[in-house]
Amino acid sequence: MQQLSFTDHTYQTPADTASFFGKLFPSISFYMSFLTNIYVSSLKAKKGCYNDSDWSQSSYQILKALERTGVDVSVSGIEHLQGLDSPCVIIGNHVSMMETVVLPTIISPIRRVTYVIKESLLDYPVFKHVMRSRNPVAVTRNNPRQDLRTVLTEGTDRLEQGISIIVFPQTTRGTLFAPEQFSTIGIKLAAKAGVPVLPLALKTDAWTNGKWIKDLGRIQPKRKASFAFDSPFMVQGKGREEHQRVIDFISQKLTEWK
Repeated sequence: MQQLSFTDHTYQTPADTASFFGKLFPSISFYMSFLTNIYVSSLKAKKGCYNDSDWSQSSYQILKALERTGVDVSVSGIEHLQGLDSPCVIIGNHVSMMETVVLPTIISPIRRVTYVIKESLLDYPVFKHVMRSRNPVAVTRNNPRQDLRTVLTEGTDRLEQGISIIVFPQTTRGTLFAPEQFSTIGIKLAAKAGVPVLPLALKTDAWTNGKWIKDLGRIQPKRKASFAFDSPFMVQGKGREEHQRVIDFISQKLTEWK
């Protein structure tokens, strides 16, 4: 199985990875590979034979397709994930479609993982078969109370099965990080399940949000993509300090990456 090679707990896109065609036509080059990848993965998932290893490989191929356009990807803090002896709740900011499809190749070779997602993704053309195969926790985004009950109940169930949960607590994804729109749902899940929180900071605007189809925006290779994990911690009490700790880490990394 192909997977990322970490040196000193970091990953950096190797030099001279970009192809001539990828640099000349980054969006065309990327989407030719991406859409083919999703179609083939969806066929396997529809047949019920798309497993964690397949998911990691699909994700790896997508990351490599991004790198062929000239996007420079870095991952740091992976030792914090590697050092865990239990599932965790990974809480991060949500910028673009990139993290949804790239995180599996970073995380799943180390620990089983799934997402909290919008219910609508389970009906997304073609992609729905892949998402359903990952046994995600699906929320409406229309009823906060019901969504909280769903996350606490189904999320705890996944964690008890040894599956970590990725949560993007923002009301919507975007390049601007607004702490006031960053809910405590991930903190509450970690507290209820008694598992660690693993903060995750993301800068993935090299894959822009599309004007007509949000998931299919232009690829901007001049923008570096960065993924950073912080040290895990347990939630104490109501989790206010822990919630702020996640916000502070994300804000700090985004400032560093400007």
